[in-house]
Amino acid sequence: MSIRKPRSSRAGRVTMQEVARRVGVSAITVSRALRTPDKVAEELRQRIARVCQELGYVPNHAASALASARSQTIVALIPSLSNVVFVDIIAGIKEELDRHGYHMLIGVTGYSPDEEEALLRKYLQHAPDGLILTGVDHNPGVWDLLDTQRIPTVHTIETLDGGEHMSVGFSQFDSGYAAGRHLVERGYRRIGIVGAQLDPRSLRRCEGCRQALRDAGLYDPALEIMTPEKSSIGLGASLLEQLRALHPDCEALFFCNDDLAQGAVFQCGRLGVPVPERMAIIGFHDVAGTAWTTPPLSTIATPRYQIGVSAAGLLMRHLAGESVAERHVDLGFKLVQRETS
Repeated sequence: MSIRKPRSSRAGRVTMQEVARRVGVSAITVSRALRTPDKVAEELRQRIARVCQELGYVPNHAASALASARSQTIVALIPSLSNVVFVDIIAGIKEELDRHGYHMLIGVTGYSPDEEEALLRKYLQHAPDGLILTGVDHNPGVWDLLDTQRIPTVHTIETLDGGEHMSVGFSQFDSGYAAGRHLVERGYRRIGIVGAQLDPRSLRRCEGCRQALRDAGLYDPALEIMTPEKSSIGLGASLLEQLRALHPDCEALFFCNDDLAQGAVFQCGRLGVPVPERMAIIGFHDVAGTAWTTPPLSTIATPRYQIGVSAAGLLMRHLAGESVAERHVDLGFKLVQRETS
């Protein structure tokens, strides 16, 4: 068993200059290797990393931020870490920020506009270089902060109509409309809508589906269940059974999230309800597992990971002083017809 020798007592922390002297390079080179490693040769980068580990050097980001007026930090606020939709977006953001030597602070709002505002005020104390927010529906206090602080901001999963802030996403309304129109074109006439969580994005996609049914002269408000309960597979199964009990003539259902739709497919299997012959089902987002239900679930595929990459990329270009010609990026969506519709 090896025993680590105690480091000799010394005043203060290990500095970047000490690392540079040990490696035989300038402090600027060490800083570049730590902040933008892709700009430093691999062999030199490994030597610097090895010396940092040997000396126990930890970068002082606070001092660096004071010297450069940059914190190398981006704040990302999302509604949930248990919802794979936002996890996928965060994964895309992280990959792009890593390429540029930036770090991310993640705040979870719990779908609460008030919590979003409180977190934003708290994180602004860390002087982030940029913000990535979810959606375009914020408290007036959030918009005031964005206007007064003038921090580069990208809104995700939806797009803004204009303005100085940037946005990356797709149309929730149009994607919901596409789902409703698909069920109409497949020949179903008694079509219902099931929504849960009821955040602004879920409401807009449900309204899109609703409008598609209105345009076809098929909308029946009785064939609709909207609940603020958290979206889940179990809730989807329960709501499917509830709607069938009230309206046994219902032929097809649009669910605002895939987990709800997956639960409905599972429950139809348990109840012996043929899908899609007796009940057609379409979900939303095309999350993992959606293609593996029995039968495979039709859905609207959304580009979550690409939204994260694009949002972070917009911020990086803006912070680098590059001209950002396209400030509002619509990445679109895709109707994926499988065997449930």
